[in-house]
Amino acid sequence: MSLLEVDDLAIHFGGVKAVDGISFAVEPGEVFAIIGPNGAGKSTIFNLISRIYEPTRGRIRFDGQDITRLRAHDIARLGIARTFQNIELFDHSTVLANLLMGRHSHRATNVVQDILFLPKVRREERAHRRKVEEVIEFLELEAYRGKMIAGLPYGVRKVVEIGRALAIGPRLILLDEPASGLSVEETQDMAFWIEDMRREMGLTVLMVEHDMSLVTQVCDRVLAVANGRPLALGTPAEVQGHPDVQAAYLGTERAS
Repeated sequence: MSLLEVDDLAIHFGGVKAVDGISFAVEPGEVFAIIGPNGAGKSTIFNLISRIYEPTRGRIRFDGQDITRLRAHDIARLGIARTFQNIELFDHSTVLANLLMGRHSHRATNVVQDILFLPKVRREERAHRRKVEEVIEFLELEAYRGKMIAGLPYGVRKVVEIGRALAIGPRLILLDEPASGLSVEETQDMAFWIEDMRREMGLTVLMVEHDMSLVTQVCDRVLAVANGRPLALGTPAEVQGHPDVQAAYLGTERAS
């Protein structure tokens, strides 16, 4: 059974069909990418899956469960985490504090227990800290643990945002343009981490990405979209060679 199933997904903003008839499935342990020109609807698909937007039509299933109408915080509890195209971190908090925010959906204590700092709260805090320290070690963020986000280089902040998503303990992670703004060396590190997410953490990865070198290196399958509609689905090589994809990227007309 597919881990994520998207069936005839659409969202219309007035007369604009931002996403219109998108269907695909992501298998457990797969690295799957959605590619397309600017304005193709890629991040909108992510916003629909993570329940920021309500679809006009269509269904989204995760591990066989219909999640089309669930609330965003319920999505995190199911095991879906995401990053954003524009980094969404707390600039005046430390790396450690930002990663601990990723554990919020796992809190099982109430306000009274927290105020009294009961043994259950202490045990939970230790468990959350252990999980976050595992993520820090995995992403090699030890040198930045106590530093404020605002003073960090852009590339490190990108990694911290991925770390916060990993701290949730997801089964599926949505990476929205993970290589955007990164140097060649940082993009290569990102490729290694994505591969390790699958191999060492057992995660399934769904990403939106413009960098085709990264897509080709790490992805099993690719869905190309344009103007909110699907163009081609297949391996990176198959999709890049598809005439409709080439026309969408290069602005050429497909021969009839």
